[in-house]
Amino acid sequence: MDNLISIIVPIYKVEEYLRKCIDSLVNQTYKNLEIILVDDGSPDNCGSICDEAALRDSRIKVVHKKNGGLSDARNAGMQVATGKYISFIDSDDFVTLDFYQTMIEVMKKNDCDIVECGVLKVNPDFEDNHNISKIMSEKTYFAKDALLELINDGAFHQHVWNKLYKRDVVGDIFFEKGACNEDEFWTYRAFGKSKKIVKIDCKMYFYLQRPGSIMGVGYSLKRLDALRAKKERQAYLEENFSDIASLGKLNYFLSCYYAYKASIKWLKGNDKKTAKKTIKTHLKNIDMSKNDISVMTKKNRIRCRLIQNPVTFELLSLFECMMGIGF
Repeated sequence: MDNLISIIVPIYKVEEYLRKCIDSLVNQTYKNLEIILVDDGSPDNCGSICDEAALRDSRIKVVHKKNGGLSDARNAGMQVATGKYISFIDSDDFVTLDFYQTMIEVMKKNDCDIVECGVLKVNPDFEDNHNISKIMSEKTYFAKDALLELINDGAFHQHVWNKLYKRDVVGDIFFEKGACNEDEFWTYRAFGKSKKIVKIDCKMYFYLQRPGSIMGVGYSLKRLDALRAKKERQAYLEENFSDIASLGKLNYFLSCYYAYKASIKWLKGNDKKTAKKTIKTHLKNIDMSKNDISVMTKKNRIRCRLIQNPVTFELLSLFECMMGIGF
């Protein structure tokens, strides 16, 4: 069907929250949905909850697979999706009941490839009392400007789940299997393939804050995957969007510095040594030219010069960790 939306929900160890997520999808005011529940080898009752939901609603497809992680589950969902549009919802989150009605209307009205809405962080006992959304404003961006906002964490953000996508734009972009910060590897490529992207300021996606979530655990070496993603993004920008590559490089450079401080603050022993060595390797491979430095603000120019010097880099890192600057 032309206007079918495929919703991909990767599921692992969320039985306490899964029914609320599924309910927010099956009760959408927009009915032309294909709800793909991907049971990623969950050891609890999630698989049974998915099967029970499929018996109640013919729009639900269930994929049971061996555990492979979040990216692998999303990829499995993409391979069976048949809709013109694709959406990703995390299985411990939920959305307003008019989420898809609102998103697809904006998509069609603006003839765009991606729509992003606002996000509300909630705790487990939150009850949504405002299922009817009201858009205060919407703004259209072309690919390069949207990428700039993404790089600077401005109007757009890396996470994939508060967006609606045209399948013919993102259907061949698969997620990096086994990587932490998997959205960092994916979103910039989706934006780069798009012609127009719209941001609406309405908060329709409810992002659950819980201690056991992937991003809720402590800092670890896996978080350095984000630097590898930024390295790949930088190569992509230099090849496809060279006029904004300098700003991407600055973000990559400063992300390395933040990761270094985080490693000093939260890691110990061999993990700390490994992290510091990995981050320094990234920094050595970032060639900050005069042209790159010329587009920076004065504050960033000073910071970059300090970071480029091994002595001041270490001293500045230790000082800012002690003062809690940047955390």
